[in-house]
Amino acid sequence: MSAVQVVADDTHRHHDPPFELNSGLRVSPVYERPERVEVMRAALEAAGHPVAGAVGHGDGPLTAVHDPDLVAFLRDGYTAWRAAGGPEVMIADTFRSPGWAGGGRRSASPLAAPGWWCFDTATPLVEGSYAAGRAAVDVALTAADLVAAGTDVVYGLTRPPGHHAGRDYFGGFCLFNHAAVAARRLTEGGRVAILDVDVHHGNGTQDLFWRDDAVLYVSLHGDPDHLYPFFSGFTDEAGEGPGRGTTRNLPLAAGTRDDDYLEALTVACEVIDGFDPATVVVSLGLDALDDDPIGSLELSAGGYTEVGRRIGELGRPTLLLQEGGYAVDRLGAVLVATLAGVAAGADPAG
Repeated sequence: MSAVQVVADDTHRHHDPPFELNSGLRVSPVYERPERVEVMRAALEAAGHPVAGAVGHGDGPLTAVHDPDLVAFLRDGYTAWRAAGGPEVMIADTFRSPGWAGGGRRSASPLAAPGWWCFDTATPLVEGSYAAGRAAVDVALTAADLVAAGTDVVYGLTRPPGHHAGRDYFGGFCLFNHAAVAARRLTEGGRVAILDVDVHHGNGTQDLFWRDDAVLYVSLHGDPDHLYPFFSGFTDEAGEGPGRGTTRNLPLAAGTRDDDYLEALTVACEVIDGFDPATVVVSLGLDALDDDPIGSLELSAGGYTEVGRRIGELGRPTLLLQEGGYAVDRLGAVLVATLAGVAAGADPAG
């Protein structure tokens, strides 16, 4: 199997909340925990994939995608929360609503701030959360630099995930949208297609490129009529203005198995080929796996190998960035199998 260059950073370990509130339940340990990355990295190293560290990139690429005020909140909000008497784990209990007169107004209270920026209770922040999220962005940008410099396939072991974070909001375990930051950077070399195979719809990525004709967003995910984030990812969402037609959603029924999933992936790949991007960015969720604790699809490990092969067969420089995947005991093996598929598809003779 051909080795794939990997970029990783241990700073992710600093984001380690003791619990989350998910679907009204107190979940501990949290689904999105450091162990996910530890087992994936160990499997990558055992399989012979070289691992490089991340390089700092400054805030310019980050604020090209995210509201600087959101960045400032994620950097400073936890300290202010604690100084105002907030508990060790920061979770909002009051959320802004667009139905309020004027759409709601920001409060000066640090205790109110998380409800302005976050859209759910499943994304707790602790003291090290900002450092981890910021490091994930640098992992993505370092990996993007390698692709831009001519490496055919690069994988970024990013944590926390990112595709639920939008310009001025975060949630869904996601702080910064590292795939979007990398894709925006890569548009310097031509059009970019983002293929999102996380089981949950990437509402943040869709929003960020909703009116953008330089970035195609194609997502395979559990139908929002049964799966988080519920309020986006429907078939008729296609973008607006200059971006009309550069969003394509392929929602899948609960229990979808390999054959039907791969049929939808064939459609996704045809859309990408039609867009003819210079680069492909993959939001690589491993939570469509058949025993994922918060997924709804039934993709097998062999199915993931085939997903990888189809990605490789697109024949374009490819950046893969880690999103979800919570069946911790299987993540390492499935990730290695997926990358093997990518390498085989990109170089069938190799």
